[in-house]
Amino acid sequence: MTYKAIIFDLDGTLLNTLDDLGNAMNRVLSDMGFPTHPIEEYRSFIGDGVEKLIKRALPEKNSNEATAHTCIEAYLENYRKNWNRHTRPYQGIPELLDSLKERGLKIAVLSNKPHETTILCVEGFLQGWEFDAVLGHRDGTPHKPDPAGALEISTRLNIPPAAFLYLGDSGVDMETAVAAGMFPVGVLWGFRGAEELEERGAQALISHPLEVLNLL
Repeated sequence: MTYKAIIFDLDGTLLNTLDDLGNAMNRVLSDMGFPTHPIEEYRSFIGDGVEKLIKRALPEKNSNEATAHTCIEAYLENYRKNWNRHTRPYQGIPELLDSLKERGLKIAVLSNKPHETTILCVEGFLQGWEFDAVLGHRDGTPHKPDPAGALEISTRLNIPPAAFLYLGDSGVDMETAVAAGMFPVGVLWGFRGAEELEERGAQALISHPLEVLNLL
């Protein structure tokens, strides 16, 4: 197969956002009088959208709809104010994006992060490259692993799903790629491990961004 395009997950794949995401959630929990979590624990909280993040971070006895709604609003506000304190592209990502653009491949981002903050992060940290599509989670659209967002990108770029590599660091990303008919590539520098990626459908695992070039 000749691949013509690549869809990237954002958090844990292109950008190391762990500290800024975890710190924003911890500030909200602390303000509400709830216990906070070690930043490393957020590796297993992130990846399924804000609602799931809040549910996982809240104490089980306080995980009700009203409290969750308050937390979501506070978290989004806090993250918008602090999104770029520690976040950085992973080592090797700039070189990979340069190589892909030189080869003429289309590149896109698909995230479960809210669309507004997805755009904010891409424009803030990846402004040196022109992405052909950038989609975060939008009202009325399903979260990954539903393939709707991936298939929307396929339609926008007029490239069939089978001609896409799909890079992500979580089982959710692998399931999305499989459901969309794209080639699932699990990245090992992100928030989850090889076992989860393989169990959920990864057909290749890579330890450094430039290893993508071996798959083309």
